[in-house]
Amino acid sequence: MFCDFGALAQRTGFGLALLAYVLCCWQARWFTLWLCGSVWCLWFGVGIDWNFFLVKMDIRPNNTIYINNLNEKVKKEELKKSLYAIFSQFGQILDIVALKTLKMKGQAFVIFKEIQSSTNALRSMQGFPFYDKPMRIQYAKTDSDLIAKLKGTFQERPKKVRPPPTKDDEAPRKKRRTRIPTGFPGGANAEQPPNQILFLTNLPDETSEMMLSMLFNQFPGFKEVRLVPNRHDIAFVEFENEMQSGAAKDALQGFKITPTHAMKISFAKK
Repeated sequence: MFCDFGALAQRTGFGLALLAYVLCCWQARWFTLWLCGSVWCLWFGVGIDWNFFLVKMDIRPNNTIYINNLNEKVKKEELKKSLYAIFSQFGQILDIVALKTLKMKGQAFVIFKEIQSSTNALRSMQGFPFYDKPMRIQYAKTDSDLIAKLKGTFQERPKKVRPPPTKDDEAPRKKRRTRIPTGFPGGANAEQPPNQILFLTNLPDETSEMMLSMLFNQFPGFKEVRLVPNRHDIAFVEFENEMQSGAAKDALQGFKITPTHAMKISFAKK
């Protein structure tokens, strides 16, 4: 590409040699630009794609998929129902978490019973137009509390230290204690002997029979869920024997159906 300017000048004259030298420099300039452009494309273009896949590879397969870029205008309950409708085709869903806090807007978690189900959902629904926005899906970085309890790896999170209650706060709290009903089986504070029926309390208002059935159906021996008329905060779940009900009780004790409702489970009074 480059030439010996002195030798060329002796053979062809100074003018032609100067012209050849300019052409060589011009070619070298374009070669340098092409080389720099190629390096730039590899680093900033292909490199980003490779980093994208490397980030994906760093996150191991998980029962839970994380979805973002969701339409923030959709109401929470409608969003959860719609997510269940499109993802239930891939396998049993244990829970869907979608919060409307400022930090979690446009995001959701779908928890499957099987990893194969979450994998199929991730591959099939990546970029799917959902309420006019393409979904971005990846595996959750950590196990959900529900899956961790099933695996036996769940660890309690440190509780936030609350300031001591004032006298003004204590008075209404005492009044509320007197209203706690004890007329339901299992409603007393004393722990009942193990049996095949579980008594659930502290359930959110939106609790449904289908929701609880999906939650408890993963355990062997599950028979049915019974809701209490005109009461949305309590329910009964029946298993075939006390060993099976005990396993479900231990696994789901404290499970948060919503961020503010940790489910309390005890054996029902017989």
